[in-house]
Parts: sequence; C-alpha cells; structure tokens
Amino acid sequence: MKIAALSDIHGNLFALDAVLADIDRRGVDLTVNLGDILSGPLLPPETADRLMALNLPTIRGNHERQVLTMNPDDMGASDRHANETITDAHRDWLAALPPVLRMEDEVFLCHATPYNDVDCYLEDLVDGELRPAPLQRIAERTGTCDASLIFCGHSHIPKLSRLAGGQVIVNPGSVGIQAYEGHHPGPHTVEVGSPHGRYAIAERLPGGWTVEFVAVPYDWDSAARLAQQRGRQDWVQALRTGFVRTL
Repeated sequence: MKIAALSDIHGNLFALDAVLADIDRRGVDLTVNLGDILSGPLLPPETADRLMALNLPTIRGNHERQVLTMNPDDMGASDRHANETITDAHRDWLAALPPVLRMEDEVFLCHATPYNDVDCYLEDLVDGELRPAPLQRIAERTGTCDASLIFCGHSHIPKLSRLAGGQVIVNPGSVGIQAYEGHHPGPHTVEVGSPHGRYAIAERLPGGWTVEFVAVPYDWDSAARLAQQRGRQDWVQALRTGFVRTL
C-alpha cells in the first residue's frame, strides 16, 4: 500500500490543490491528513470544504484545538482569521477529529508526538534553532507506540528517522507554509528554503518502509498576493521564498 501524508496545510488551498493533483497521478492508495488544517490568512473555509468532501483519515493539530477552545481575544492572527471565517459545520468537523489515529496496527498518525500536539518529535530547540534530535530522545518521545510507521507534522520540516528497533518516523513537511517564526518551547525560526508545497509517500516493501519526500510547485504568487491583502506581510515573504528573512 502506498500512503500519502499531508500536514500543516494552514488554509493554503492553492498549495493543497496542487499537492492533491500530484498525489492523483502517482497511484497512491490512501491519503492521510495530520492536522493544522485551516489557521492562516488565506482560505480557511474553502480549504475545509475541499477536505470535508474528500473525507480523508484526518487528525487535529494544535491549531484546531486552539480555534475551538481559546478566547478569540487571546488567539494569534492565523487562528483568529480561521475562527472568524469558518462556519458551524466546519467547527463540527474539526471537533469530531481525533488527536491521534491508529490504522491497521502498522501506521500511526499524530500531529506533533504520540502524546501531545505542541512538542517537536524529530527536532530539539538549540540556541534558537530546531536541530535533529538524538535517536534516544526520539525513542523517549515515541514511548509505548509500537507502530512500524509513525507520521507526524507540526515542525514543517521534512524529515525521516529510524529507531534502533526498526520503527520509521516521518514528518512530510508542510503543504501550506515553508517558513515561520515559532514560540514553543522557545523563540525559533524555521525556513525550509523554497516555496514548494511538501508531502510524503510511504510504501511498505519486503525490506521495510520506503519513503519519498515530494516538493510540488504551485501558484505561490497568488497565495502571497492574498496574504498581502489580508495584511500578513510575514506570510508574503514565506510563501514566495520559503524564508522568513528578506533575501
């Protein structure tokens, strides 16, 4: 079985449509969605409509939790835009999403780690940068989850790690936004380095899981213009370049 994993769409329907079209041409058997689906300055309700119609196996991320539970006055700009534009039907869909999902014993979906939706799984914060975490720390974060393939998201950094026992952990990267300034567990910047929408395909072969990371071009200039109209200059730069800093 070939499984495509999407994560961190953040309301970027421009990128999502391009990624879904790429998946369609690759003969994928199943597509899964790892959360942080709508929050951002672009097209939250339209993105929700697209995904609800597809009915993909989907889990919620920290931004879904925040949109559903936080006081709007305490929300960041991305959550606030989603909160103000989605409908009650969209909220009901988000509220019904599980925080994690186990599929056919071998595949486990989580947004950040198997046990929470805010900690990076495959990275540690060191001197303001997210750096690859040691395997022992990744194993500790895996805990008792024994699936042979674990999909995670949250950091937006495409990465694969293999534990000593053979478990494979894959972050497919972000569909929707390739650079941002984060604040948990401390201030840091993530810059993937190009504007392409990211996802990953995993396939179980006789020798184990093989994983392909995919970067898809899309109309990021139109996405950036919409972010500009929404007053989100931080997203304009990130959408066009994959960097937070001006090049």
